[in-house]
Amino acid sequence: MKHLKKGKKFHRKTDQRKALLKQLSAQLILKEKIKTTLIKAKETQRTTEKLITLSKKQTLSCFRALLAKLPEKAAQKLYYQLAPLYLTKPGGYTRIIKLAKPRLNDAAPMAYIELIK
Repeated sequence: MKHLKKGKKFHRKTDQRKALLKQLSAQLILKEKIKTTLIKAKETQRTTEKLITLSKKQTLSCFRALLAKLPEKAAQKLYYQLAPLYLTKPGGYTRIIKLAKPRLNDAAPMAYIELIK
């Protein structure tokens, strides 16, 4: 049975995996479009959409929770610039676009992940 087994491990330890997803989410928020592998894009989508939903509440405690989960620049951009755009949207803040060509060195499937405005 696969109870309580959500998410991919990426062959990393817990702290390394959390740091990877934190930085991918931060770069997605700051740049609004990044290119990564398909599996990392799917995991980044899960974490980023949860962060955007949290930022839509616009309370001080939610901002502090964002600061705990993101670097300061990314948390400020998400809270002050992006969250007001998504107040009326119920979900689906990101889009994954699969690329036709895999990565050359290891043939990993690549994808773009971007924020929908």
